[in-house]
Amino acid sequence: MADATAPDAGQPTLRRSLGPFQLFAYTLGGMLGAGIYGLVGQAARELGSAVWLGFVVAMVAALLTGLSYASLGSRYPRAGGAAYVTGRAFHWPLLTWTVGLAVMASGLTSVATQSRVVAVNLVQLTGLSGVPTLVFALGFLLLVAGIVLRGIRESMWMNILCTAVEGCGLLLVIAVGFRWWGSQPLLETPTGEGISLSFLMTGAILTFFAFIGFEDTLNVAEEAHEPRTTLPIGIIGAMLAATALYIAVAITAVSVLPWRELAAAPGPLVAVMAVAAPWFPAWGYAAITLFAVANTALLNYVTASRLMLGMARQGLLPSAWAAVHPVRRTPHVATLVLLPVLVALILAGNISQLASATVLLLLAVFTVVNLALLVLQRRPAEKHGGFEVPAVVPALGALVCGALLVNRVLSGDWRAPALAGVLLAVILLAFFVLRPRVTEEVLEV
Repeated sequence: MADATAPDAGQPTLRRSLGPFQLFAYTLGGMLGAGIYGLVGQAARELGSAVWLGFVVAMVAALLTGLSYASLGSRYPRAGGAAYVTGRAFHWPLLTWTVGLAVMASGLTSVATQSRVVAVNLVQLTGLSGVPTLVFALGFLLLVAGIVLRGIRESMWMNILCTAVEGCGLLLVIAVGFRWWGSQPLLETPTGEGISLSFLMTGAILTFFAFIGFEDTLNVAEEAHEPRTTLPIGIIGAMLAATALYIAVAITAVSVLPWRELAAAPGPLVAVMAVAAPWFPAWGYAAITLFAVANTALLNYVTASRLMLGMARQGLLPSAWAAVHPVRRTPHVATLVLLPVLVALILAGNISQLASATVLLLLAVFTVVNLALLVLQRRPAEKHGGFEVPAVVPALGALVCGALLVNRVLSGDWRAPALAGVLLAVILLAFFVLRPRVTEEVLEV
């Protein structure tokens, strides 16, 4: 039976130009970001010198969902990602709408937040303190929009450059601090007690967020060569590479600096570099951070535009937004529709709490997507992909993500969960107000 969510015959389609290396870089760039540069200090506060163990446990937890995404991408290489597979599995437009907009909200708040961070770093690097940061932020956003409009190849080359810079920044920390390895105990905890399961789970909840970003790759599966095999290679390879980097950086950091000093440092890796490589210029990590946050903004813009394209094909958004440029082969209408929304978010000022809330919604999305794979695996009419996983993988993935979500909601900090609830209510209200028309053919298997 024909897939009604596929592009109409005779219409321009997205260009298939991504190989395994580009997908690897896309996934790795989405995960590395700038978060690891501060997360090491936060994790040290919770885990002491055993911070590296937190990344090991978090990788196992994240890899369960990563394997589910890899399997889904090999089965259904469609723009729309999580929204597409949710609709295909459950045939429930309200759930598909909620999942799609939750992922999109996460991406858009990230783009706006990172645009402001880029602006602050540019002011520091250039010394142009007389220029309002808002001008830099809006200028950067227009530059990113131009790259996304230009083409997926251009976006990927920019991503590869930025990923190389941020990856080299972490490798530099490891290189200059390697000689300190073995100088400090690596299992010292803040409480002085032994390593327990409860202790590891607490650390994993924090370090799990260092792996968020792998899910973006599902949205560009339609632009990949042989996605049945290349997409799983990209996702799994990048998650393993990120884990190796995170563990090595964590061991280096607690070896160079006692974990208590690391936890108290406003810029943990900057403090490590000040001890291990005092010759490294102070502005160096500001420049590396600039590439890292710019890459995060670029990848989230690409993801959001492809997600909007997929949702428009499903009938959840206006069909005109599903247009693909006949020459550039990019979702140009979706990209331009998102631009004023991003400008409004930037003008709104500090939206860090909103960004934190959307990360919580992502955990809910991960739970739903894992369950969707379980449903699709049990449906006899569904074709298998090039990468299949046993049912226990999505089942455990849903359980882990659900547990992390509940733990975060009950952690005591009510602001992000409350804002996530408000955002969810707005998404649901928008569905009942707009009443998107999703036909049975669109949801047909």
